[in-house]
Amino acid sequence: MNQQHTLSLGDIARENRRGRPQATAVVDGQVRLTYTALDDRVNRVANALAAQGVAAGDRVLWAGQNSFRVLELLLACAKLGAILCPANWRLGGAELAFALDDLRPRLVIWQEAELGPRLAEARQLAEHRPTRWIQHDGTGPDSYEEWLRSAPDIDTEAEIDPATPVLALYTAAFDSRPNAALISQQAILTHNIALALQRQIEPGFVYLNSGPLYHVGTLMFCTATFHLGGTNVFMPCFDAVSACALIEAERCQSALLFPQMVDELAKANADRRYDISSLQVTPGDDAWNAMVSVDNSPWGRALGGYGQTEVAGMATYNGQGIGGIGSHGRPSPFLQVRMVDERGDEVPTGEVGEIVARGPHVMSGYFDRPGLNAERQRGGWHHTGDLGRREADGTITFIGSRGRVIKSGGENIYAAEVERTLREHPGVADAAVIGVPDTRWGQSVKAIVTRTPGSGASEADIIEHCRTLIASYKKPRTVVFAEAIPKRGFMTDYDLLDAEYDGGGYPGSAAP
Repeated sequence: MNQQHTLSLGDIARENRRGRPQATAVVDGQVRLTYTALDDRVNRVANALAAQGVAAGDRVLWAGQNSFRVLELLLACAKLGAILCPANWRLGGAELAFALDDLRPRLVIWQEAELGPRLAEARQLAEHRPTRWIQHDGTGPDSYEEWLRSAPDIDTEAEIDPATPVLALYTAAFDSRPNAALISQQAILTHNIALALQRQIEPGFVYLNSGPLYHVGTLMFCTATFHLGGTNVFMPCFDAVSACALIEAERCQSALLFPQMVDELAKANADRRYDISSLQVTPGDDAWNAMVSVDNSPWGRALGGYGQTEVAGMATYNGQGIGGIGSHGRPSPFLQVRMVDERGDEVPTGEVGEIVARGPHVMSGYFDRPGLNAERQRGGWHHTGDLGRREADGTITFIGSRGRVIKSGGENIYAAEVERTLREHPGVADAAVIGVPDTRWGQSVKAIVTRTPGSGASEADIIEHCRTLIASYKKPRTVVFAEAIPKRGFMTDYDLLDAEYDGGGYPGSAAP
């Protein structure tokens, strides 16, 4: 590896230290760090990790809510060649136990508030035993700051290949179990630049990390803001009043805001108590527009595009196709995208095929999934599992998932995972789930269930069963009991279920 031609996340931390020594890098409650202070802490974290035996390729699990420590741990892992996984803090105990056994982290940084009982359950259920558990929100000998206290802030400047993974993000369970997508330093850096071009992120840009940092939609803006020398403002989880206060105090320009979050912000600031005019967003209703500023960047004029965790965020940008035929713009400048048939041959323009992509910000693969990797990376392309169409003007329309996906509150919920959980109930003989339109969340989950003979399982019983095994947002909102689940051959007939039980509103379903 010729060091003259490489650039890592750690190198960006070093360069920002040199070029922006007094610029504010992070704000988190009472914590305010310049780029110099942030890099000092990153070096201390890297040395503390190394002292704990963390080396290249080892995994570190973050089991907590949003914090500036997620960013400094990511950068420290980058300097060591290790891998950070921010876990979904909303997961149940059994799901967290799965992550421990699947990822086999050497070290876990954990949070008592909100997660304590579920993590205690996970530690009992899991077979893997990490070397050490360090409490993020504690003050004792096993607390995060105490762990760092004796670590030096010397940068060892180890030689790290930027093509190696540095981030693991669990995707939704499209094959009935979650899979950790491995994102390399190179992937993050190239995606940062593509996103910065679209959102016009510049030095001094202030981003509010209001969405969860286990979600690529928040994390991609966090790393791009860091890369471009901006300020990352962190809040543990979204709260409308707190968000309004932070936007006013720090003059935040952007945040990951799902529609229901926008509604809550507008309601919290209905009396115009807070000045949130620094927030640059796409237009909404008159009341919302009067509070904020219109984002005139390509991102703001045509919000979003098509993306997934496996491409480090966005594969296409609507801002690359303003005025075009397609609903999802054109590809990132660092990706090549095709629509292919089941043989992997590119389909003609105007025909629907599976979206495949290749380029420097496609994931390295899934952790410890050789069979799945061979399937998803066949032919030298990443097979997304999603359907799309290339239009006559070259723009792209996303059609929907090849599998069965429900989108609720910005989170993907895959039918296979929920159905497997339903069938684990002793009173359930068979089950299927559909998405039904929901004005607040986009979709909600409805389960169609057949009972075992003599079973008296109720709707409440089944919902509670699911809540104890999977994240609460994945559980069915309603349960309908049926004599049989309709089949098409051996497969569930979801079209018939949608027609009979008012299903609809699936991602991409509004596309022509």
